[in-house]
Amino acid sequence: MLRVGMGEQADGSWSSFEVAVNVPRQNGKGGIIEARELWGLFIGGEQLILHSAHEFKTAKAAYKRIERLIRGCPDLHKRVKIYRKTVGDEGIELHSGQELRFIARSKGSGRGFTGDCNILDEDMILGDDAMDALLPTMAAIEDPQIWYLGSAGIGAPSVQLARLRKRALAAIEAGVPDPSLAYFEWSADLHVKECPRDCTAHDDAASDKAVMKSNPALGYRLTLAKVANERATQSKEGYARERLGQGEYPSEEGDAWAVIGKDAWDALADDESAAEDPVAFAIDVTPERSHASICVAGRRGDTAAVHVEVVDNRPGTDWVAKRARELTKKWGPRCWVIDPGSPAGSLIKDVADELKVDPEEEVDEDEEPRLLAPIVQTKTRDVVQATGQFYDAVAAGRISHLDNAPLATALAGARKRDLGESWAWARRSLGVDITPLVGVTLARWGVFVEIEEPEEEVEPWAEFG
Repeated sequence: MLRVGMGEQADGSWSSFEVAVNVPRQNGKGGIIEARELWGLFIGGEQLILHSAHEFKTAKAAYKRIERLIRGCPDLHKRVKIYRKTVGDEGIELHSGQELRFIARSKGSGRGFTGDCNILDEDMILGDDAMDALLPTMAAIEDPQIWYLGSAGIGAPSVQLARLRKRALAAIEAGVPDPSLAYFEWSADLHVKECPRDCTAHDDAASDKAVMKSNPALGYRLTLAKVANERATQSKEGYARERLGQGEYPSEEGDAWAVIGKDAWDALADDESAAEDPVAFAIDVTPERSHASICVAGRRGDTAAVHVEVVDNRPGTDWVAKRARELTKKWGPRCWVIDPGSPAGSLIKDVADELKVDPEEEVDEDEEPRLLAPIVQTKTRDVVQATGQFYDAVAAGRISHLDNAPLATALAGARKRDLGESWAWARRSLGVDITPLVGVTLARWGVFVEIEEPEEEVEPWAEFG
């Protein structure tokens, strides 16, 4: 990382203005920082190096580590004029005037300093306010450099890390290096629920292979035995993030409508659009179970278009089953579609109980109660096909809608989740409830799916003597 990050151009200037290191914890990130700072202070002749962290205690711990390194080397220690230990003003100044200063990041920290090098530790907690304060300090420097070091993104606080990662991925996709960024990341590519059992394109979170892919310090600072203890103790999400590098990265406003364009979607809006019988309903729930959506789809007259609509998008899930019964009795849908592997799968029994025929209807006690409408449970291939069919229908102009706000919001924030050679909607899109989008996708699929009729039980032949 140091060799590449500190690579030079032919004229001796830095090859990379920005260097980003995204690696799980306890993989030697601190050693990279210390080596870079010691070089800048004692060899590179950098007049001011700013080391910042998201919390004061983190910056102070970094100061103590590098102070011990310098004091432990007499040739370096004798060049130090002063070790500053005043709270909030920790730093090291040499007799020759070079300084290494440690600060906690804030909206105002770093203003007034002119840094040759900025070290931004714990960059998964780094937003625009801190960047706006720190980056201008380098404007007057002829050949500055900025280093970002941290672990996997944790969502909204990881604005700058997400921006850097997006640039790196775009460069990979284009096959052309980013001219000013050196980006390093170690992370596993974990299975998703839609993966087939024999999937070889993704990693098993419980495997040693996933650990080896995401932890370059394995065999040096880490052992598989220690990692196994972490896996047994941590939550699945925490282990995947902290040890396997599975992060959540926020999207910027300019990234909205990344899958289906806003213009394309708006062109399909029609205030007079409506579904005709037979219709299909679908249910979806957020991974956190904070919201649920009920959606409907049906052909629009004798055209090839299908009307899609969000009927309900509400907090919680306790209202879903009863609402399903109300809608079924009113509309008589051809089916309800629920993905049993999704968070909505836990509602299948409750919905089925609500959809049973009225108690006053006569039913043989040996027969299973009939449902007012069948519940179709999707398989992985069904979800993939439904997503692809919805996307194709939008592209071909065979979708109509009423411009529901929840559905528009879901589409604006939607992302793809790769499933081998196919894809589905990514459920964990930070801050975006995509249940309206998943719901209309499944409902549209339900309009065309072949529904298996329950087999009629026939009285067996009996032999009488």
